[in-house]
Amino acid sequence: LTGTLILSVFTAVLGFFQYGYSLGVINAPQKPWGSTEGTLAPPGNTGEDLATSLHILTMYWSLSVSVFAVGGMVSSFTVGWIGDRLGRVKAMLVVNVLSIAGNLLMGLAKFGPSHMLIIAGRAVTGLYCGLSSGLVPMYVSEVSPTALRGALGTLHQLAIVTGILISQVLGLDFLLGNDEMWPLLLGLSGVAALLQFFLLLLCPESPRYLYIKLGKVEEAKKSLKRLRGNCDPMKEIAEMEKEKQEAASEKKVSIRQLFTSSKYRQAVIVALMVQISQQFSGINAIFYYSTNIFERAGIDQPVYATIGVGVVNTVFTVISVFLVEKAGRRSLFLAGLMGMLISAVAMTVGLVLLSQFAWMSYVSMVAIFLFVIFFEVGPGPIPWFIVAELFSQGPRPAAIAIAGFCNWACNFIVGMCFQYIADLCGSYVFVIFAALLLLFFLFAYFKVPETKGKSFEEIAAVFRR
Repeated sequence: LTGTLILSVFTAVLGFFQYGYSLGVINAPQKPWGSTEGTLAPPGNTGEDLATSLHILTMYWSLSVSVFAVGGMVSSFTVGWIGDRLGRVKAMLVVNVLSIAGNLLMGLAKFGPSHMLIIAGRAVTGLYCGLSSGLVPMYVSEVSPTALRGALGTLHQLAIVTGILISQVLGLDFLLGNDEMWPLLLGLSGVAALLQFFLLLLCPESPRYLYIKLGKVEEAKKSLKRLRGNCDPMKEIAEMEKEKQEAASEKKVSIRQLFTSSKYRQAVIVALMVQISQQFSGINAIFYYSTNIFERAGIDQPVYATIGVGVVNTVFTVISVFLVEKAGRRSLFLAGLMGMLISAVAMTVGLVLLSQFAWMSYVSMVAIFLFVIFFEVGPGPIPWFIVAELFSQGPRPAAIAIAGFCNWACNFIVGMCFQYIADLCGSYVFVIFAALLLLFFLFAYFKVPETKGKSFEEIAAVFRR
């Protein structure tokens, strides 16, 4: 590890911090937004007027939550193009403007039609996060030495959970989650955007991009020396040369070619399935449902218990940073899925028997914490960086684009559908996730290769075999 490498990775993952903050922040302002003067709810004199205004308010609020994922889905397709056209660092600089603009719109929500400004701000921030969630893993995987690629790759997830946790804490009533301060709460990740903007000016461009895409050998060597310190860059240059020759022979791969060529088919299926397993594992449902479970368990302040889940989330993400290079990606991914499966079953048993045995509420609570811990061990961090490891330079931008789109689309589906499914299934809602986790475990066991310590060529050889 060198100072420049730490600075570069820290600066890049600030994009994921903003993503996490945007995911977590939207819960706190819901009540004050509904009660603030000047929002949608008109002072209806009849019960019917009030019901109508509440329905409109709920619709707009749902839209402001889900439009974030729509923005991410749309922009994720342009990641490869903008990353190749501008370079990794310049691309992250340019897209940061979207984050600053989106946060300004939300921060100024009280001075205009608040619902429209928030929806517009969330959409623009979603566009930024869609681009950032592709550009950041691309840059981090390309500047990291092979031995540290997994550990540094898990920092994406650490940044997300830190963003979620900070937004939960700041969203408490006595801090920013109140009638006066909620626009500031929504727009506060603009500070991280500004910090990232100025720090990016100090970061070296990806040596892989300079050497393989632009053919600038001397600049690539300079960038490597800045990132690696006094190490001789020739070994990595030789590896890049080998990759460049392969990239020249395979040429740039389009999204269509990724799906039609048998050469990439297995890697594409694995890339998409790890993204689907991350979002459909039920982790978002846990964050939506945990406060409800804690309420049923008789906790007076369930919001603090939910923040406790956020703390556990963050602590075990830190632990996974150290585990991922020791245990390997595949084994951690499998262990995480199986642990989540057992926790989901325990949670279902706890919820179903809660009316008969009061102590079952504690079973549900412990199951929530274990579910989150196992998620952060494997299915949380690994999908963000394994896609960049599965593909060489030619197909990598297109692969990251479709994996990002898949992740955002699944995020949107869970966000839109979970509440309806929870209302329909009641205490049995986690049986669905348990069944899905079993399918994901079986798929990972038979199809996901180990990428720990392997070069891109060695990983490609695994798929060829």
